[in-house]
Amino acid sequence: MKNSILLFLFLGVLTNAQINRFFYEYKSIPDSNNKEDVKKEMMFLDIDKNGSNYYSRDKFVADSTSMAEIQKQIKGGGGSISVNRRESPETTSYKVMKSYPDFKTYLFTRVSTDQYKVKEEEKPVWKILADKQKIGEYNAQKATTDYGGRQWIAWFTTDIPFQDGPYKFYGLPGLIVKLEDTTGSHIMTLVGNKKIETPAEQKELEMPGNVRVMGIGGKEIEVTKDQYKKVWKDYVNDPTKNMRQMMMGNTENSKVSFKVRSSDGKEISDPNQVFREMEKRTKESLAKNNNPIEPDLVK
Repeated sequence: MKNSILLFLFLGVLTNAQINRFFYEYKSIPDSNNKEDVKKEMMFLDIDKNGSNYYSRDKFVADSTSMAEIQKQIKGGGGSISVNRRESPETTSYKVMKSYPDFKTYLFTRVSTDQYKVKEEEKPVWKILADKQKIGEYNAQKATTDYGGRQWIAWFTTDIPFQDGPYKFYGLPGLIVKLEDTTGSHIMTLVGNKKIETPAEQKELEMPGNVRVMGIGGKEIEVTKDQYKKVWKDYVNDPTKNMRQMMMGNTENSKVSFKVRSSDGKEISDPNQVFREMEKRTKESLAKNNNPIEPDLVK
C-alpha cells in the first residue's frame, strides 16, 4: 500500500510540474593538505520524467560564456586569446546526467579544450542501516556505500519519492538529502527545492545539456572510464598539448594566438613562454586540487 501511495505521489509531482529543482549546498576541501580551506557552492539537481541533471549553475554559466567567446574568435578568423583562468578542472566544473527508468549515468567534464562524456558502468551498492535522524525538515534514514575510491554516508527520505540524489548517487528508496564521504572532504546537503513550470524556464533548463558550447570547436567525445583515465593521465603529463595543436593548425585565414599575464602582471605573448607559463600554472593548480570527489577516476 505504501509503495502504491509513493507511486501516486511521484506521478502527481511529474504531472503538476515538469521540473523539480533541488538545491544542494556543496562543501568540499580541494587540497587535502589544507583542510581549513573549505569551498562552498550551490548545486542544482533538476529532475523531470526523463531523468535528472546535477550541476553547478554558476560554474556552468562562467565556463560556457568564456568558452563560447573563444569559439566565436576562432570561427571569426582567429585572434588573440587571453588565458587567465586556472588550467585545471574545478571541483564543480562537471555535470552528471541520469536517464530514467534505467538510470544510465554520464559524467560531462572538460579536459583542456575538449569536452568528454564519460559513461558510468558502476552502480552504487547500498547498505541501508537502522539509524534515523532529521535532516532539515525531512525524516531521513542512513545508508552507506563504497564508490569511486571513497566511503560514503547517505541520508535519504521517503518523504520525497525520487530514488535519486546528487552526483552519481541513486538507488535508495527516496531522495538523498545529505551525502558525505567519511573524510569530510565532500558534503552535499539539501537546503531547498522548487517546481519549475515549462515552457517558461525551458531555456534555462536546457542550458546545462548544451555541453557543446563548453568545448572549443564544440567537440564532445564519448568515452569509457578507462579511456578517460588515459586522457587525464596524458593531460597531467602534457597540459598544453591541445593548445599547441591549435597553434599548429593556424592558416592564413584563421590564426589563433594565446597570451597570458605572468605573476608580476606582465603580458606574455611569445608562444613558447605562454605555454611554459600555462604548464606551470596547471601543475601548481593540480597540486592544490588533489582531493577530487572520485579519486578512482583520476588515478
